[in-house]
Amino acid sequence: MNRRHFIEKGGKVTLAAGTLSFPVIGQQKTVPIGNAFVHHVFFWLKDPGNKENISDFEKALKNLVSIDSIQSHHLGKPAETRREVIDSSYQYSLLTVFKDKAAHDVYQVHPVHDAFRVIANELCSKVIVYDSINFDQF
Repeated sequence: MNRRHFIEKGGKVTLAAGTLSFPVIGQQKTVPIGNAFVHHVFFWLKDPGNKENISDFEKALKNLVSIDSIQSHHLGKPAETRREVIDSSYQYSLLTVFKDKAAHDVYQVHPVHDAFRVIANELCSKVIVYDSINFDQF
């Protein structure tokens, strides 16, 4: 399948003019990103081969995204892409999108987030957070 055919026939993700588009079973759903607050966290587990720790961590992540102030989220693992610019040394990633910084601040002090921090501190050797806003907001 050539690239043009894939783009025409397959799913596409477009970040343009503050809009994120996803194919949704035969229809296109558009979610405005605009001036959202994006919070992306990467996790390195202390013992990435421990099945019990993996299960506990995944349950905690799934519970974390139940917090109401989160507009959208993605729970991930490294993709099978290998290029010099890609860091796939982490075991899990959490991408959350909030309406604004105030909604993010609610999330930060939420009891579910506090409980997650305890588990992350116990199971992770390293955590890196990247927060971003639309550069037009400066």
